[in-house]
Amino acid sequence: MYIIAPIVIVLIISFSSAQFLTFPPPGYSMQWYENIVDNPAWLRSLWTSLRVMLPAGIAATVLGTAAALALNRGSIPGAAIINGILMAPLVVPVIITAAALFGVFRIWGLYGSIGGLILAHTVLTIPYVLSTVGASLQLVDKRLEDAAANLGATPWAAFRLVTLPLILPAVLSGLLFAMVISFDELVVSLFISTPVVRPVTVQMWSNIRGDVDPTIAAIATLIFLFSLAALLVESVTSRNSGRKTPHP
Repeated sequence: MYIIAPIVIVLIISFSSAQFLTFPPPGYSMQWYENIVDNPAWLRSLWTSLRVMLPAGIAATVLGTAAALALNRGSIPGAAIINGILMAPLVVPVIITAAALFGVFRIWGLYGSIGGLILAHTVLTIPYVLSTVGASLQLVDKRLEDAAANLGATPWAAFRLVTLPLILPAVLSGLLFAMVISFDELVVSLFISTPVVRPVTVQMWSNIRGDVDPTIAAIATLIFLFSLAALLVESVTSRNSGRKTPHP
């Protein structure tokens, strides 16, 4: 209740008829959701977040799954060190990561670009995919892959026909985690975004510092609903996968 109560309050305020963030609201209105649609700054920032979230989530899923497969199935010297480097964004304070990316992107010419945001969010979200898929791979019997190889399957065929179907729920969960983290990222986006290329979280930060109206509550509600939908999809996918998994 301590965690959920503020979310419920934000949801209620998003329908407020007041001109400021007040609780309880004096009345109820959809005006702040209409303001999102009518305000070009909000629409532009939402579109920017979507343009970053989708490719960053897909790239993180592909790279994280490949890394998990290589680290768990391959014989790579220094695998533990490589795994630690890939998981570093979860350990290193995000402000340090943001400052480092800012300096590098200024040199590479990626500062203030969609490509720079996609690359930065991919780096930040790979650890979530790597940990999720890596944990799933540890539960998959490697003898199933060896049996496919003994029957003439190439490594790619064995992965596509045997391994991938078994770890698919974890891959989808990693994708959803990556998309949610990307959509919700603020600190790194603050460092490498510009007034022209600005994700919705940065727009929220700018708005709440200068003009506190319930539009911020409406946006926060939409982000919460998106995260909740992703969680429900992940839950349903995992449950259906568990029902289809054959038991000895």
